[in-house]
Amino acid sequence: MKKIFAVLLAFTLLFSLAACGGKEGGELTEIVLCLDWTPNTNHTGFYVADSLGYYEEEGIKIKIVQPPEDGAEIMTASGQAHFGISFQDTLAANFALEEPLEITSVAAVLQHNTSGIISRKGEGMDTPAGLENKRYSTWNSPIELKMVEHLMEKSGADYEKLQLIPSVTNEAEALRNGDADAIWIYYGWAGIACETAGLDFDYFDMTDMEETFDYYTPVIIANNSFLGENPDLAKAFLRATEKGYRYAVENPEAAADILIKGDTTGSLVGSEKLVTESQKWMAAQYIADGEKWGYIDAERWNGFYEWLYEEGLVEKDITGKGFSNNYLG
Repeated sequence: MKKIFAVLLAFTLLFSLAACGGKEGGELTEIVLCLDWTPNTNHTGFYVADSLGYYEEEGIKIKIVQPPEDGAEIMTASGQAHFGISFQDTLAANFALEEPLEITSVAAVLQHNTSGIISRKGEGMDTPAGLENKRYSTWNSPIELKMVEHLMEKSGADYEKLQLIPSVTNEAEALRNGDADAIWIYYGWAGIACETAGLDFDYFDMTDMEETFDYYTPVIIANNSFLGENPDLAKAFLRATEKGYRYAVENPEAAADILIKGDTTGSLVGSEKLVTESQKWMAAQYIADGEKWGYIDAERWNGFYEWLYEEGLVEKDITGKGFSNNYLG
């Protein structure tokens, strides 16, 4: 019944989309984007493209919405959103299903995995070996824990001696107060937050420890029915979005201001310094050494999914599945 309901929702959305008319007569076609979290610097390009009229130039009116409890993936697959924000690692379980959700990753927001493990400075946790007998704040994701286990064992440490504690929401405060010893963070936001909070810390990057872990996080996903019925509109949306991210690369402080002003959730109030510093750091990450913004390298994508299969984290081989570069300019 859930699958039937999702299909009906998708057809309803696509019918409504066609009725909007696009550029004809000056009308704009509404595109719904579901975020993965409250607005942050992963999302800046969307807000810039909206504010500076890049979507309007393509005949598009964007509607940015917050994710439901079951995530942007369900909302996008059901057709309630045309696009959403997700992550290659969390998408793996879906693509391994006999009947996966009808979504495809169509662009990488960042070219590299910018996550790693942060700890108090000088306590020996600047490498995976130092995590032995320490308290690690975990999300309890099987993929997360297997990656930590792999890195520890690769460095000669005993993963069984790692103490797992519940995840924390304020990394700087948790480390400073001794509530946790080590935390997996995304540096562009939480790492910069620790910097702006004046915390002295050590940090190691996941991709420096293991090349296979340079997967794509986050990614833009799209509804498959929408892509099939509206390939030119999907390309137009990503073309405008790319312009937004390119502007953020070249004008990080101005882009930060646009993000702050565009946030309707109120979550960025009082965090202006963090947003600006994060935006400066992220400016070098959106494209980095990639062929172009949004491009997903098949070898890197497949290498991570191959590792998941070899480690028994997915039940079947999903290499080659779940992504497409066909909608990028």
